[in-house]
Amino acid sequence: MTASDRNHQIDYIEFGTTDLPATRQFYQTVFGWKFTDYGPHYTSFEDGRLAGGFTSDGIPGRSPLVVIYAADLAATRARVVAAGAAPFNDHEFPGGRRFHVVDPGGNEIAVWTDR
Repeated sequence: MTASDRNHQIDYIEFGTTDLPATRQFYQTVFGWKFTDYGPHYTSFEDGRLAGGFTSDGIPGRSPLVVIYAADLAATRARVVAAGAAPFNDHEFPGGRRFHVVDPGGNEIAVWTDR
């Protein structure tokens, strides 16, 4: 699938956890998911169809975070701002960059690119 085929589609989902090693072991044992650790507080998973991650970032009661792919992150960020939202938490990570935004209904989402 090309970047333009994936553009603005849900691409990743992140969950909070209070026990990262136990959570990883549970999903490996029960569902056979494959994991890649990125430091002591983050692990990503692949289930064969969808990718995601678990974070023990210390935010209690964190809701799942839906991550949407953008072929052109700057253009998508500009569209978010033009729609009246304020992006935050801009950051880079191994393999890409992303920002977060809260939609008008109060849902936090992230938008990322590998470019």
